[in-house]
Amino acid sequence: MKETKVLLDIDEMPRKWYNILSDVPEQLPPPLNPATKEPIKPQDLEVIFPKELIRQEMTQERYIRIPEEVREAYFQVGRPTPLYRARRLERYLNTPAKIYYKREDVSFTGSHKPNAAIPQVYYNAKEGIEKITTETGAGQWGTALSLAGALFDIKVQVFMVGISFRQKPYRKIIMELYGANVVSSPSNLTEYGKKMLAENPEHPGSLGIAISEAIEIAAGSENTNYSLGSVLNHVLLHQTIIGQELLLQLEMIDTTPDVMIGCVGGGSNFSGFAYPLLGKQLRGEIDDNIEFLGVEPESCPTLTEGKYEYDFGDTAGMTPLLKMYTLGHDFVPSPIHAGGLRYHGDAPSLCLLHKLGKIDAVAYNQLETFEAGKIFSRVEGIVPAPETNHAIKAAIDKARECKKTGEEKVIVFNFSGNGFMDLQGYSDYLEGKLKV
Repeated sequence: MKETKVLLDIDEMPRKWYNILSDVPEQLPPPLNPATKEPIKPQDLEVIFPKELIRQEMTQERYIRIPEEVREAYFQVGRPTPLYRARRLERYLNTPAKIYYKREDVSFTGSHKPNAAIPQVYYNAKEGIEKITTETGAGQWGTALSLAGALFDIKVQVFMVGISFRQKPYRKIIMELYGANVVSSPSNLTEYGKKMLAENPEHPGSLGIAISEAIEIAAGSENTNYSLGSVLNHVLLHQTIIGQELLLQLEMIDTTPDVMIGCVGGGSNFSGFAYPLLGKQLRGEIDDNIEFLGVEPESCPTLTEGKYEYDFGDTAGMTPLLKMYTLGHDFVPSPIHAGGLRYHGDAPSLCLLHKLGKIDAVAYNQLETFEAGKIFSRVEGIVPAPETNHAIKAAIDKARECKKTGEEKVIVFNFSGNGFMDLQGYSDYLEGKLKV
């Protein structure tokens, strides 16, 4: 049936990214220079970012044109992505709700991350940059940036959070196949990494530490820039290819969601999925009764328990200060398998929208999200990433609420990645070894 799988052709792929900053009802607090504590100037960022990405970071333009070279690369690695209806899950739950999921797992790297990696590498290549450094949590971002580096002939240095480096060895292999150099973070390649290892030789690492290491290398090397996988405005902007496609697909089946769900680590997949529809709501073009729900781990509960204040994006205090919900830049989360969600802060725009009550948040523990992933695998046949399990858990809970109330809600969630590189976590879960 048409409603079971909604496909777009390449000619229907959106030609513009959407910028939520044009519609946020309050002015976004500006990033602050870490030295002066004054609002940061564009030229302050030129040591690690290309000029066009800085422009996109600062602009209030509602739409930014997607370069044709980027659209072609999107198509090459798996866009546009399908929207599926989870009919078997609906029957399993015996719910009157309709459940849809946007399949970002069909990209060549298995997640939504190429949506931001490809344009970032493209703009760096256009400005003559020869090498890019980055961090990665679970390895999804590092894999995507490594692929983009191969597409545009740029070298990539990846600092992978130590616990994930040990949990997910096959991610490292894929990154190296694409030509990247991958090291466990904290590492001996940087002064900050050496400091962390001196304090704890078995340090599990964190995204904050990996960011510090990547920035240290980029700032001190010629023709080298830094690339971030989430949080900043230009990263979220590039991810809105997801939500722009989703709007077209929902229109094709004449459907309006009641609930939009995505997992939240730094905010890129949730925002890319939800912002285009949320923007229509903020502009008064649709009713304001759609619920936007971000889902995070209880072990790293940024939106649900963090403080809304200025904080560094990295552990060493090298990044600009961002106004966000934060657990503290020195926070080291427990080594859950959802490595992409182990970040101490969230995207400033997402945090402001949460503060204003436009986005809700919920947190789950690791065991209940893996249970949701097992259910989804058995009834729908696709193995989700541990991060994606958080969104699935929330969708199942909402569908069960509909069973109790009899409401025929439309629930849409972002299937942000597959779990084929996360089977050790599933093995631990099935054998009863996984901890909360």
